[in-house]
Amino acid sequence: MPQLLIRHKVADYEKWKPVFDAHAPIRKAGGVTSGRLFRNADDPSEILTLFEIGDLEPARRFTQSDLRKAMQEAGVVDKPDFYFLEELEHFGE
Repeated sequence: MPQLLIRHKVADYEKWKPVFDAHAPIRKAGGVTSGRLFRNADDPSEILTLFEIGDLEPARRFTQSDLRKAMQEAGVVDKPDFYFLEELEHFGE
């Protein structure tokens, strides 16, 4: 299953998180089926989201939609990085 990894820094996590949560319907419309949220243990302003996506093309459109505007409103302070990933192997567990 394809995945989308987004990395960016935020000015204030407590301000960012409600905007992220409110954006859930738009993520779903963009093909996001589920996801995981991470914070860098050494830099708490750096946030990573790993989303499972059903199809690459809707997810690509999602990253070009109002996502960047929502990020700006939420307090993202650097240029976000977007990585479209295809799993090659699952190991462990």
